[in-house]
Amino acid sequence: MDSTMIPVECIDEIADFAGVKPQVAAITERAMQGELDFEGALRARVKLLEGLEEAVLARVHAERVSLNPGAAALVRTMRAAGAHTLLVSGGFTYFATRVAAEAGFAEARANVLLARDGRLTGHVAEPILGREAKLAALREAAAAMGVGPEAVLAVGDGANDLAMVEAAGLGVAYHPKPALAERADAVIRHSGLDALLALQGYAEDEIAGF
Repeated sequence: MDSTMIPVECIDEIADFAGVKPQVAAITERAMQGELDFEGALRARVKLLEGLEEAVLARVHAERVSLNPGAAALVRTMRAAGAHTLLVSGGFTYFATRVAAEAGFAEARANVLLARDGRLTGHVAEPILGREAKLAALREAAAAMGVGPEAVLAVGDGANDLAMVEAAGLGVAYHPKPALAERADAVIRHSGLDALLALQGYAEDEIAGF
């Protein structure tokens, strides 16, 4: 989701309200480059948010989260064509459920950011949805449709998407970090997500308009 379906990393934007964006963003970048273990990096970043008002999440969504170009066209066109559309994120359910609804996904999975008495606790629910959980979600979704991973299109941008993108029949790196770009089947660097429709052979009049 983050830096793929939307142009921001939600945890970095939350951290801005806590006054720790530089610290959190630096960890995010290293995790997405594959330099840090994703699960440990997420725990460390969430710890820095301890005590922040939970209401900040609504402000981040309203003020800083929007869909990337072509996101809704991609998801809704493929769903109309019979594909099962699943948003799997190492980010947080608060944002994933909303982004999924806005883009037209059938389902969303993400991590649960824990709060108590209206404030973030500095913890995330375990087990954390990371690289291997994304791969498991791909396999589970494919099995539910009665197809193999070779029938799946998976899109991501960072190192935590690597296993999922490698397993998919068409694994796409979108404006990616080098660790993912060098292992993906296709790389999108300059166009929107709707380029994936052209890649699959959709005609212009088959693409959902908004």
